[in-house]
Amino acid sequence: MKILPAGMQAHLDSGVTTLCNCWRLTLRGGETLGFTDHDVDVVFDRTTFEASAGFTASELESSLGLSVDNLEAAGALQSGQLDETRLKAGDFDHAEVELWRVNWQDVSQRLLMRKGHLGEVTTGAGGFTAEVRGLSHQLNAQKGRLFQYGCDALLGDARCGVNALSPLFAQVGVVSAVAGTSLTLTGITHVDDWHSRGTVTFLSGAGTGRVLTIKRHRKEGDLARVELWQKPPFEVAVSNSVRLTAGCDKSFATCKTKFSNVANFRGFPHMPGTDYVTIFPKPGDPVNDGGRRG
Repeated sequence: MKILPAGMQAHLDSGVTTLCNCWRLTLRGGETLGFTDHDVDVVFDRTTFEASAGFTASELESSLGLSVDNLEAAGALQSGQLDETRLKAGDFDHAEVELWRVNWQDVSQRLLMRKGHLGEVTTGAGGFTAEVRGLSHQLNAQKGRLFQYGCDALLGDARCGVNALSPLFAQVGVVSAVAGTSLTLTGITHVDDWHSRGTVTFLSGAGTGRVLTIKRHRKEGDLARVELWQKPPFEVAVSNSVRLTAGCDKSFATCKTKFSNVANFRGFPHMPGTDYVTIFPKPGDPVNDGGRRG
């Protein structure tokens, strides 16, 4: 049950209301954006909620228990803050969302209707659709570590300890050709597959600072060809500079031979597998009777 602020109940009971919806997005980097379906900007809590942004939301539904309550936010890409390149690049993924019902004549009369996170964001035909997930969806997220063969650290993080930017594992190259998800680079001398499963960071051009995952890396004479998992959501131009980092398949063998980092391996390479439970004694096997024989 929601408790209305002072004066808001009287405003609702008056029969003539001046209400609007306001959405506040807090991106993972801390940037805050505000939008409203009112025809003029609304300001409260040090946030300006931009009008005429083309923002709308589906009907709100709430349920008892721990089930996940979702709604959709949709709109046209009319606001300069809703840049299609940023949407496609994932800048808005998992952003914190607050949906407010506000009396635009007296913004002290406002009610937080829903709080959650952005889920899947899709764009097309000059518009976008974003799933807004309720707070209970975080109960479905994995917490803690998994007991598994592979390492669960990220290459270069504190638990891994490898300097992923050292010349042994990273190189800077220049784009010489672009074709869909494929980039041809000069200046990369590492052998085949060295950067497969690694990352490419764009150091210049429209994608400066963007990081994408490499699907496959091949050496072709003096050139290197990098295939990405998806087409870059921004324009990549010839002469753009990029940095490639080495890929890691999370296996114990790769950690040992490629990175010489066995001491920091964060998996369990010697744990028994499912085949262990199918083992049965065969004729001629020694009998384990707990040392009682003899």
